[in-house]
Amino acid sequence: MSTSQPKARFHIRINEQDYLNVTVWAGKADPKAEVIVTQIRRNIEDKWETIGRLAVYRSADGSYSQLPERQE
Repeated sequence: MSTSQPKARFHIRINEQDYLNVTVWAGKADPKAEVIVTQIRRNIEDKWETIGRLAVYRSADGSYSQLPERQE
């Protein structure tokens, strides 16, 4: 099983326990498309949890759409 690598990844610390992350992935069906994921992660009792997430799909022709919430 191969693991995919992001095209780009950025993060910044917001406060003592929260990080804002942005990750760009190549599209699965169309490698020219991208999935852009923004998350706020929080360290709660030494465990990282996602407290907010937004995922956007950019098609190869440059149009954007918000992806549905991911089911945990």
